[in-house]
Amino acid sequence: MARGQLRVYLGAAPGVGKTYAMLAEARRRLDRGTDVVVGYVETHDRPRTEALLDGLEIVPRRTVIYRGAAFAELDAAAVIERAPAVVLVDELAHTNPPGAGHAKRWEDVEQIRDAGIDVISTVNIQHLESVNDVVEQITGVVQRETVPDEVVRRADQVELVDMAPEALRRRMAHGNVYRPEKVDAALSNYFRVGNLTALRELALLWLAGKVDDQLDRYRADHGIGGTWEARERIVVALTGGPEGDALLRRATRIAARSKGADLLAVHVARGDGLAGARPGDLARQRQAVEGLGGTYHQVVGDDVPGALLDFARGANATQLVLGVSRRGRFAQLLRPGVGVTTTARSGSIDVHMVTHDQARRGVARRGRAEGLPLSRRLGGFLLALAGLPLLTFGLLAARPAISLPSDILFFLAAVVAIALVGGMRAALFTAVAGFLLLNWYFTPPIHRFTVAAEENLLALAVFVLVGVGVSVVVDRAARRSREAARLGAEAEVLSTLAGDVLRGEHALDAVLGRLRETFGLTSVTLLERPSGDEGWRIVATVGGRPCGTPGDGDAEIPVGNDLTLAIRGRPMPAGDRRVLEAFAVQAAGALRQQRLRAEAEKARPLEAADKMRTALLNAVSHDLRTPLASAKAAVDSLSTTSIAWTQEERAELLDTAQLSLERLDRLVANLLDMSRLQAGVLGIAARPLALDEIVPRALDDLGGGDVTVTLAPDLPEVSADPALLERVLVNLIANALRHSPPGAPVLITAGAILDRVELRIADRGPGIPEGERERAFLPFQRLGDRDNHTGVGLGLALARGLTEAMGGELIPEDTPGGGLTMIVSLPAHQKETA
Repeated sequence: MARGQLRVYLGAAPGVGKTYAMLAEARRRLDRGTDVVVGYVETHDRPRTEALLDGLEIVPRRTVIYRGAAFAELDAAAVIERAPAVVLVDELAHTNPPGAGHAKRWEDVEQIRDAGIDVISTVNIQHLESVNDVVEQITGVVQRETVPDEVVRRADQVELVDMAPEALRRRMAHGNVYRPEKVDAALSNYFRVGNLTALRELALLWLAGKVDDQLDRYRADHGIGGTWEARERIVVALTGGPEGDALLRRATRIAARSKGADLLAVHVARGDGLAGARPGDLARQRQAVEGLGGTYHQVVGDDVPGALLDFARGANATQLVLGVSRRGRFAQLLRPGVGVTTTARSGSIDVHMVTHDQARRGVARRGRAEGLPLSRRLGGFLLALAGLPLLTFGLLAARPAISLPSDILFFLAAVVAIALVGGMRAALFTAVAGFLLLNWYFTPPIHRFTVAAEENLLALAVFVLVGVGVSVVVDRAARRSREAARLGAEAEVLSTLAGDVLRGEHALDAVLGRLRETFGLTSVTLLERPSGDEGWRIVATVGGRPCGTPGDGDAEIPVGNDLTLAIRGRPMPAGDRRVLEAFAVQAAGALRQQRLRAEAEKARPLEAADKMRTALLNAVSHDLRTPLASAKAAVDSLSTTSIAWTQEERAELLDTAQLSLERLDRLVANLLDMSRLQAGVLGIAARPLALDEIVPRALDDLGGGDVTVTLAPDLPEVSADPALLERVLVNLIANALRHSPPGAPVLITAGAILDRVELRIADRGPGIPEGERERAFLPFQRLGDRDNHTGVGLGLALARGLTEAMGGELIPEDTPGGGLTMIVSLPAHQKETA
C-alpha cells in the first residue's frame, strides 16, 4: 500500500487564512469527485470559515477525559476505518491530552498516512522547533506546542498562506480573527506590525530553504551535476594567507550586486590538517565572513581544485572567487597552480581570478623538517663506521664459501639497518662506503678499484641504487611520522583549549593558563593599548613576572593593532607559532566575552529597574486614576447644590466613593508592602492564628464572591502575622475569582501535613502553563490574553513575598479538571509542653 501524501498550509501568524485555504482546497477536490472528510478542523467561530464546512463529511471526534475535563480530539482510528481518499487535519502542532494515544497530533497524521490516506493540514511558523526560540525573542511569547521541522520538510507539498501585516491587522480590527474583547490586547502585543513582519520573513526564509532542499533532491535524483542558477551563490576560496581580505571584499561586492545572493567561504585543508594554513588568519577571516552575513566552511582534500569544485557544485554555486597564485612565473611553468586547474575544470561555474598584493611574490616555505633527531643520525654514522669494518672482516673470513652476490646482499642488509637507525644521510654514506669496500675486497681483480666483469659492475650499481632508494623511503616515512605526531599534538592542544573555554567560567584565565602549561613558560601576559594611547596596559596575566610591553617577552603574538600576547620563558620555534596564534585568537575572544558579560551585568539592574518603573507607571496610572476618578465624581455630585438627590441616590454615591477609596487604599498598601519587601524592612508579628477566623475576614474584605470554604474541624493553628496573612488570602482569592468562569465557585480547603498546615485556593480558570509560573510571581506581570493596563499585577508577587516573610511557601499547581490551585503552606503553631 502506497503511503498517503501530506500537504501543509504554512502561515506566519494566526488569522492569515490557513484553515480557510485548506477548506477551500477540500471543496475543490470534492467538486472533482474526490472522497474528502474532515478529521479535525478548528473554525474559531469565524462565520466565513464555518460556511465552508457545509456539505463536508465530518468524522466524529474522540472524547478524552483528563483531570475531570472533557477534550474533543482527532480520532485517527475512526478516520482509518472510514478510509477516505483525503482527510483534513487542522493544527498539526497540537499537543494531545494524556490518554489520547499519541502525544502529538502530527503523530496521528503519520499513522493516517501509513494507512494510505492523504492528509491536508495547517501549521504556523512559530510552531516549528527550529525557529521556536527566535519567535520567543521576537514576540516575547513562549510556544509550548511544536512540531519537528523534518515532519513539515518531508511533506509532499508546502504552500505558504501569506498576508501583509497591515492587512492582517485590519482583519483583526474587523473582528474576523478574534472576539472583539480580545482584539485590542492582541493588536498591542503579539500582532504588532514589527512582530508580524519578522514572522513573515521567517516563514519566507524557511520555505525558501525547503525549496532549496527540493531542488537539490531533484538534481541528485536525475543525476544533474551542472549548476542551476536559481539563486546567485558566490564561493570564495580562502588559504589563510594575507590575500584573504582582498578576496572577501571582492566576493562581497559581487554578492551585493545580486539581490539575495549567498556568500560562502571555504578553506581546503590538505591531508596534514593544520599544516596548510595559519589558524590566526583563518579565525580572523572566518569572523569577517560571518560579519558580512556569509557562512564559513572547511573541507579536507589533497586535490585542492577538485575539493573546491566539489564543494561549489554541491552548494549549487554560480561563481567562484580565487586569488591569483603567489607562486613565481617559473614555478607556474613547471606546474599549473590551483587557479589555472580550477578554471579549466569549472564547467558552468564562473571563476573570478582576483589579483592582490601577494601575487607572484612566492610562497613562504617552512624549513625542511628533519626526519630523525640528531642523536639517531649520529648513531647511524657511528654504526656505519663500526659495522662496515666488522662486516668486511667477517665476510673475508668466510671466503671462499660465500660468493660475491651474497656479499652484496649482506652489505645491502647493512644499508637497510643503518637507514632505519640513522636516516638517509647515514644510509647514503653506508651505500657509498659499501660500494668501495665491495669493489676493493670482493670484486675481481681484488685490491683494485676496477671491475673485470660487466655483470659485477651492474650488481654494484644496483646495490647503490637500492641502498639510496631504501634510505630515502625510510627517511621520508620518519619525517611524515614526526609531522603527523606534531600535528596530532597541536590538534590535541587546540581541542583541550576549546574545551577549557567552553567549560570555564573564567575563560581568559583558562586560556592563558593552558598556554603556559603547554609550553612550560614562565609567564603569559595579554597586553592592550587603549585607543589614542602610546602605552600598554596589562589586561590579564598568569605565571611569574608579567611583561609590561611586548618587547619585554621572549616572543609576542599580535592580535590586531591594539592587542598582543607576550610570553616569557623561552624563544618559540616557527612551528609552534601556529598554535600560539590560535591561543592568541582564543584569548582575544575570551576577553571580548568577559567584557560583554560585565556590561550585561551592569545593564541588568538598570534594565530591571527601568522595566519595573515603566510597568509601575503604566499600571498605576490606570489603577490610581480609576478609583480617584470614581471617588471624585461621587464627591462632586454630592457637593452639587443644583441637584436635589434622594436619600437612596445619596447613599449610592457615598457607597461608590467609599468603595473607590477602599480600592485605592488596597493598591497603595500593596505598593508600600512590595517596596518594604524589596527593601527588607517589613515588620513581622507572628502569633498563633486559627484559619477559620482569618478566611472569613479575607472574604469580608473582598465583599463576598462565589467561594466555597471547607476547613477541617480539628485544624491546628498556624504561626503567622494576622494582618499579612489576611493580605495574602485577599490577593489570592481575588486572583482566583477574577479568572474563574461564571458558575464555577472558588474552592478553599485546608489540611495538616506533619508540622505544617496547607491552605488550598482552587479555581477553574485557564490556569498557568508550568513554564510560565515563575514569571507570574514577578511584580507587574499579567499572563494570558489580558490587557496589561487593567491592573498593577502585584497580587501574586506580594502574596509570595508576604508568605515567605512569615516562614511559609506559596506553591502553584494544576487543579484537577483544569484551573490553578494556590497552596499556602505555613508552619503549624507548636504548643509549649510543661
